[in-house]
Amino acid sequence: MTNYHTHSTYCDGKASLRAMTDCAVAHGFTHLGFSGHSPLPYANTFSIHQDQYLAYCDEVRALQTEYADSIRIALGLEIDYVPGLCEDFRPLIAAGGLEYTIGSVHLIPQPESVEYLRSHPAEAGEYLWMIDGAHHERYDEGLQRLFGGDIRRGVSAFFEQTNRMIESQRPTIVGHFDKIVMNNKDRYFHYDEPWFLKLVYETVQLIHETGCICEVNTRGIYKGRHNDFYPARRTLRHMNTLGIPVIVSTDAHHPDDLVRTEGAYQFLHEIHYSNIVTVLTL
Repeated sequence: MTNYHTHSTYCDGKASLRAMTDCAVAHGFTHLGFSGHSPLPYANTFSIHQDQYLAYCDEVRALQTEYADSIRIALGLEIDYVPGLCEDFRPLIAAGGLEYTIGSVHLIPQPESVEYLRSHPAEAGEYLWMIDGAHHERYDEGLQRLFGGDIRRGVSAFFEQTNRMIESQRPTIVGHFDKIVMNNKDRYFHYDEPWFLKLVYETVQLIHETGCICEVNTRGIYKGRHNDFYPARRTLRHMNTLGIPVIVSTDAHHPDDLVRTEGAYQFLHEIHYSNIVTVLTL
């Protein structure tokens, strides 16, 4: 077993790096990748603090040595691509000596505010639409305040940002690229609406062209926040026709999450998915 999307108490995870490693070893994992939420230049409760980033990298490297006979540990980072705040992954990769990256979009700036954010990063929180999190009220409030309640405008901004990240940064793994649906909860739009599928398939095509790996993220299912993988089953069927490599990810924030694959491998085998990655070549 393997998992490359793993968080710890350095960010918003609920257990230490060691506790996550011990659980992985106990379950017979051969590979474990740590991917803390990347530091951001404004106060928040979910990302690695900027002054703790090198400590995180150093501790992962220490565990790599300590557990070398039991499991292969990889040093990674889930990097938030945010226009005006974090548009170049290279400084974080170089500073930490990262072995891989997961590129994700959780925070969408109001387009008109991007230039302002470049010079006022500490104020970013009030200019970002947070599309993740356990409570849809925050999603609704951000949509109203920053995009005037225009769901197509907000969703389009999400995919444009995702596409820009894929094209410019080429992350090792593209993280949950249709997660914009989670807090939508079929209220503003449905997945099968033509305008939405067009945006999804444009991103799929870009992933194909850049050669990135796409994760099959199971967290929405086991947390009871969504009834499908990210990306959705219908999208995975389309991706299979293009031969896009996928890797199953539990997006673990607690040791118990590590094994919550929620039938992802079974589904991929049922549709005869042709390019399933289990171990990253680092």
